[in-house]
Order: sequence, then C-alpha cells, then structure tokens
Amino acid sequence: MNVLVTGGSGKLGLAAIDALLKAGHEVVNADRARPTNPRASERAKAVRFIETDLGDVGQVAGALKNRDAVLHLGAIPNPYGHADEVVFRNNVMNTFSVLQACELLGIKKAAIASSLSALGPAWSPKPFAPLYAPVDEEHPLLVHDAYGLSKEVDERTAQMFHRRTGMQILCLRFHWIAYPDETRARAITATSDPRADEWWRHLWAYVDIRDAASLCVAAIEAEGLGWDVIQCTAEDTLADHPTEDLIRQHAPQVEIRAAIKGKGSAFTNAKGNRLLGWKPVHSWRDPE
Repeated sequence: MNVLVTGGSGKLGLAAIDALLKAGHEVVNADRARPTNPRASERAKAVRFIETDLGDVGQVAGALKNRDAVLHLGAIPNPYGHADEVVFRNNVMNTFSVLQACELLGIKKAAIASSLSALGPAWSPKPFAPLYAPVDEEHPLLVHDAYGLSKEVDERTAQMFHRRTGMQILCLRFHWIAYPDETRARAITATSDPRADEWWRHLWAYVDIRDAASLCVAAIEAEGLGWDVIQCTAEDTLADHPTEDLIRQHAPQVEIRAAIKGKGSAFTNAKGNRLLGWKPVHSWRDPE
C-alpha cells in the first residue's frame, strides 16, 4: 500500500515509517518540519516529505492524493508547553481535517494515534489511578485535562466518520512510548521507588517504541474491520516487583478484577491480539 504518515517526523512517526517500509509499503511523510531525530533510521528520514498544515483540509488532501491509507500521528503529544486551548484545538482539528480529506478522496482505511491519557489519570491535576485492572478498552474515560480530552474527542470523531462513510478507522491508545534505554532508566527508578513521579497512576506501564510501530503496521494492514479502539502497552511493568503487590500497596483503590501473573502489565493487549494478531514482544528486561 501507499501510506501517508502524518506527524512522520516525530518519535513514533519515524519508527512507524521504518516499520512500514520494512513491511514493503510505500510511505510519504506529512508534517510541519523535516525529520531530524538522530535515533531514526536514515531510510525513514529519507522518504518523501510534504510540509503540511494538518489542520488544513486542502493541504492534507493534497498530501493524500494517490494514497491507499493514512496513519495519523500528527499531534501535540502532551498538555505541557502550550495553552490548553492550543493543545485541544490543534489535536482535534488535525484529526477532523485528516479524516475529512480521506472522505473527500474516497480513502477507506485509517489508523489514528489515540492515547491511554484518554482514560484520565495520566495528566489529571488531582492524582488518581484507573478504576480497575487489568485495564481494558471498556474502562470509562474520566479526563481532567485538555490533552486527554482531545484524544477522547478524536476517538468520537473517528467513530462519526466511520458511521458516515464506512471507513475502517482504528484508534490506537498508546501508553508511554520509549526507546529501550529510556525504559531501562525509568525501570531503575520505578523499582527503587514505585511511587516516584507518581508512576502508580499509570500502573507502571509503558510500551517499547518498536512494539508501538508494529501495532501501526498491523492496524494499516488490517482488513474487514470498522471503527474500534485498541490499547498498546508492554506485557510487563517498569517495576521489578509483582504487579498485584504494587497495586495493593501503592494504588489500593484499584479493583483487581482478574489475576495478573507475576510482573505482568496491569493493562491487557488481548483485543489487539484478537483483532490484529498483534502482541508486544519487547521488554526493558531484554538483554542489551
């Protein structure tokens, strides 16, 4: 397929482009700036780049011409550094514009970056944890911040476009996406002090950037689906302690609804495995 990746100059964007290229797809990068990330592969940085205002339907449509699918990753990635209204307007308008352009051009396949921030705990001014574990895609969305709200609205926007056009749109709820050295560094802190940086509100979850990129490929290659939400975390936690013990000690308000084996994740990837055949394979515990 010929795939447009919006936000392709970003951290995940470049990793996803590289994974799509490895899978045999043609890729074009639509973003506001050319890629500069020194960690990215040279071939990912070398794909065709189209400078694009993702909030402008016409510009997005121009970049989408002759494409088969879009992987929409272009967004402000957190609530810091911009006013709340800037974060919300940018992220929501970008998603609407991309999907509107898809409708105008008859493109029937899209995957968009949502976030587990849509659940609420990640950026809430008043710290809290998910209501239950293992956390699945049915968990209520309880946001208190502009970024999480933008992702909730993005999911509803995608659902509307599917309802209106029949377009296949998968919303990918990523947890903290990190390179292996970043996860190892965070794991040292989380293991020595599980309450550090209030990581308990995230239930010590993360996802290796390679697994996040492989989910992007699986979502683009999927056939016969409609609108759906799929979450994405590693199969383990950042802390080197049994997960149920961590929850009981540091987040006792979380209801443990099913057994969590050993140091396994407090989030489930079962839906991604069932719908896409996708499963994360990387861990900070892997040999360097």
